[in-house]
Amino acid sequence: MTANKEGDPTTINRLYGRAKGKPLRAAQAGLVETLLPQIAVPLDGPVTAQRLFGEDRPLHFEIGFGAGEHMAYRADMLPDHGFIGCEPFLNGVAAALTHVAGGSLSDGAPAHPPIPNVRIHHGDALEVLRRIPDDALSFAYLLHPDPWPKARHAKRRMMNDGPVEMLAAKLKSGGEFRFGTDHPIYVRHAMMVMQRHADKFEWLASEPAHFQVRPGGWPETRYESKARAIGHEVWYFRYRRK
Repeated sequence: MTANKEGDPTTINRLYGRAKGKPLRAAQAGLVETLLPQIAVPLDGPVTAQRLFGEDRPLHFEIGFGAGEHMAYRADMLPDHGFIGCEPFLNGVAAALTHVAGGSLSDGAPAHPPIPNVRIHHGDALEVLRRIPDDALSFAYLLHPDPWPKARHAKRRMMNDGPVEMLAAKLKSGGEFRFGTDHPIYVRHAMMVMQRHADKFEWLASEPAHFQVRPGGWPETRYESKARAIGHEVWYFRYRRK
């Protein structure tokens, strides 16, 4: 839960807190037992499109996918691309498996053929990101991460120099990093970090509407919906790898 050296991406440990919440429903537990092993990211070795999907294809990487609705939506929209999602929270993994499966039967078996171009890691995203070759990703996503709002916890935020440097290395030239949050402290912190890496990333915004309005192809997640329901403003950031 700490980062040994904030600027060194090779020494970052996990940046999340608890990993399990309320007990899973029977159908969710069934998907964890049956579907997850079929689409799990290998626990060691390189993480490549060829290894995961049997062919070279554009790769997308989502850090902390929550309930998985964004990942499933994007994967269904882009069937020729490959999607890798990482989430340490077991309940989130179970919810994502339900989206990937298109629903499930009472015993947890998929009700429909699962979305074929998704692979899931139940654990720390940085463990997988380290094993992706440089210049391999077409898109990376960080949507509504834990803001760790207290100043003494700032080093635990995913938006810090080490993780951003690692994302820059893994993204192709012209690849896109998308970041969304409803937390004003995180917005200010993230913009400061990204400004320090302006030599690597171009911010794709020339007017306020470009970060105040959700772009096309970016579905609303339940976290975003909950934020809006309590009156929070939501910001959307898109950066292109130079």
